Amino acid sequence: MIETTVESIRVSLVTQARVVILKEVEGDRHLPIWIGGFEAEAIAMELQGMSSSRPLPYDLLRSVISELGGEVHRIVITEINNDVFYARIIINQNGVGYEIDSRPSDAIALAVRIKSPIFVEDSVMERAGVKLDDDDESDDANPPSSGSGRGDAAPVSEERLAPFRDFIDTLDLDDFGTKKDN
Repeated sequence: MIETTVESIRVSLVTQARVVILKEVEGDRHLPIWIGGFEAEAIAMELQGMSSSRPLPYDLLRSVISELGGEVHRIVITEINNDVFYARIIINQNGVGYEIDSRPSDAIALAVRIKSPIFVEDSVMERAGVKLDDDDESDDANPPSSGSGRGDAAPVSEERLAPFRDFIDTLDLDDFGTKKDN
């Protein structure tokens, strides 16, 4: 497993679609995951130290886990299947481990609130991880995998990644803490 951090939330100025960018702690690959607007705002608010007037679902989940004597050990982005990411929230309660299925955006929103580590399975990073080099916009942004020995994780073709790279190039950081004039 590869430990990551939330590097940024990016938004397309054209489509308003949002992407959370996870970055390897000890590497230079990034994992872009498309997420919804509400989830993006919840993650960004926490990263910027802002709070909402009422608890968000992620605050509620944090409270429920804590009140039941549990502790989130980590979250893991476990797989990508048909361009959909999957995650698990790993909880320890009284010496018993639980793995809870989750959307990555919800798991990340919870993780940033409780300062829990965020991991990505090697096979997911190999398939969907990219290098976001500002200087190099060639097709070398995602070199072919040297092989992980896993038969179930075929590399994604450059042709399939091209529209995603084009989309990433249109993204700009969205300052969720600044109100926009209507």
